[in-house]
Amino acid sequence: MDALMDAAVMHGPGDVRFERVPIPTCPEGGFVLKVEAVGLCGSDIRNLSTDSRKGDYPFIYGHEVVGCVHEVAPGVDGVAMGERLYIYPEAHCLRCENCRSGRSNQCTDVDSYVKRPGGFAEYISYTATRLERGAMYHVPESVDPVRASLAEPLSSTYACVENIDVCLGDTVAILGAGPIGVNLAILSKMRGASKVIVADVNGDRLDRLGPFGVDEVVDGSMCDVVDTILLLTHSRGVDKAISANPSTTSQQQILEITRAGGTAVFFGGVPRGSTAELDTNLIHYKSLWVYGHYGATSIQVQRAFELALDPKYPAESIVSHVLPLARINEAIELTRSGEALKVVLKPTLKEG
Repeated sequence: MDALMDAAVMHGPGDVRFERVPIPTCPEGGFVLKVEAVGLCGSDIRNLSTDSRKGDYPFIYGHEVVGCVHEVAPGVDGVAMGERLYIYPEAHCLRCENCRSGRSNQCTDVDSYVKRPGGFAEYISYTATRLERGAMYHVPESVDPVRASLAEPLSSTYACVENIDVCLGDTVAILGAGPIGVNLAILSKMRGASKVIVADVNGDRLDRLGPFGVDEVVDGSMCDVVDTILLLTHSRGVDKAISANPSTTSQQQILEITRAGGTAVFFGGVPRGSTAELDTNLIHYKSLWVYGHYGATSIQVQRAFELALDPKYPAESIVSHVLPLARINEAIELTRSGEALKVVLKPTLKEG
């Protein structure tokens, strides 16, 4: 009889069940990780709430994974039993044209987390391909696995501010005060932005921004976001504006608040099939640079991991809730409501 583990299994849109399932077998040339911490991401919530797999269920999501090596296939020497690792969810091939051109975040032969069961479980397996390509990093014993799990959401935001070159003296507006927006704000200040403005329609999220050096907070439920940000910048607009939420409305708003010659960033993914009405004359007549951001290159993944482990990165302020995996549905609702900023789940943490 197969040994069993606890897992949060998706059986359909909005149907996530905490149940016992077989522990994954160790792939030839691969290894099995015992999950210590796994972050709950906005994309996880979107995937769990919609028909993200077109009827292909049951399935286990979860991609912000840190854990200890539990089993290693014979002959494998790239990892050691008991070693704690952070696993980036996508392993770039580093051979395709995009990878060789410095765009490994657009790898055409990526080993993606959506192709195999994920980390909302006690154990997760990784293949020989993953081991060969890397995209996994040793976590020192002195580092809390919860902190290390933040390396994944940090990676894309790290890449974004680097790619658009947020720099000394910039004014940056971020529409969205979730974990992504918070990371963008933190990193913008680290890179020397003189003013960071964060807007959201959720007052609970805005109330949590105190520790992160945000200069101006705009509550979109109480005022017009565009008018307020233009007022704060004396009608000039901001140097960089980032849409960091799943709304098409803010994609139009960033075009309106970006100064002439500035950069407007589409960061937050919107529901599949959604379209935005954009006033392209704003792009044309203001000579805007419009940038779509996704993921991080291999070197950016590494640098973000190193920053996540650095004490200067305020991990303790970002993680608002650490919960047992059994409470994943509660974690989803806490995040949706804005009561939680960032939830990290621990499969080994038992209720009571």
